[in-house]
Amino acid sequence: MKQTPFTDIHRSLGAKLVDFAGYEMPVQYSGIIEEHLAVRNAVGVFDVSHMGEFEVSGKDALAFLQKTTINDVSKLSDGKVQYSAMCYEEGGIVDDLLVYNLGSKYLLVVNASNIQKDFEWLKSHVFGDVQLVDVSDRTALLAVQGPRSLPTLQKLTNVRLADIPYYNFVKGSIAGVPAIISRTGYTGELGYELYFDAQKQTAEIVWKAIFETGKEFGIMPVGLGARDTLRLEMGFCLYGNDIDKTTNPLEASLGWITKLEKGEFVGRGSLLKAKESGLSRRLVGLTLPDKMLARHGYAITTNGSTIGQVTSGTFSPSLQHGIALGYVAKEYASVGATVNVQVRGKDVPATIVKVPFIQQEKS
Repeated sequence: MKQTPFTDIHRSLGAKLVDFAGYEMPVQYSGIIEEHLAVRNAVGVFDVSHMGEFEVSGKDALAFLQKTTINDVSKLSDGKVQYSAMCYEEGGIVDDLLVYNLGSKYLLVVNASNIQKDFEWLKSHVFGDVQLVDVSDRTALLAVQGPRSLPTLQKLTNVRLADIPYYNFVKGSIAGVPAIISRTGYTGELGYELYFDAQKQTAEIVWKAIFETGKEFGIMPVGLGARDTLRLEMGFCLYGNDIDKTTNPLEASLGWITKLEKGEFVGRGSLLKAKESGLSRRLVGLTLPDKMLARHGYAITTNGSTIGQVTSGTFSPSLQHGIALGYVAKEYASVGATVNVQVRGKDVPATIVKVPFIQQEKS
């Protein structure tokens, strides 16, 4: 298994380490619920250095990204970040990703399990003057998330963090280490993602400095387990669960990032046809009673007929009951409708709700 620059720290903290996308990653430290609530109420730190980063440069870089991503990159000015996705010709999703406009080049941040696949797919679509470089192994990435993330990090930088709008970034330093400081995250909370050099000594300086300044706020390290419960409370999609090559962005409620009017891009024709013919299913939020858990692959039914399938499910530490995402036939996708989820062979009533499941202030 590959390691991140922080693996020795995770081990020293007693983290439970697992194989995730070929990396040895912490799934939890003190416990998923405790770590989840620390992010919702104070501040938590995630090692997400396993994510992939690609640099795209050259005079045709913008045209290349317009062709390969579904959002409108021409609207992305220097210092801004864009959530987007890449699609196959058939309309299925290659991956979802972040696009950063660094001025002289772009930075793409992709899912860890898709690094090689994404890079090869992008490479197969390169044209003109475009340089595509995989810098994943040279990049460390920490996500500092929660309502106390700003005062935790402000002590370590001259950048006025409160002046960075959501989905914007600045180039600065953290604890004296040059870094991209990005006002983004996967939790729905106020938070920052920090990109910097992946040398172990440098990375450990940043980690230790953050935990020293965050001590007064009850800072905690957070593993992949709580990362999943936090993102699910916000209704954020997870590639491989809620979206993949068999789903298109329109049915996955990602129509807001699918700019069909911007001109040609890979998969546009199929997406236009899907829109014109009408979608057959929708990704919806589901709430379940008490601690009932709907797992990936569980059937969603009504009147004895299967109408869909759960894609992600968990117990919500914030709401104290089960929540899930799943695809259902469009005629059953109305908010407020009652359906059933087959949990261990039994029908459990579930209510279709609007996501996010919780409302959070991000600033």
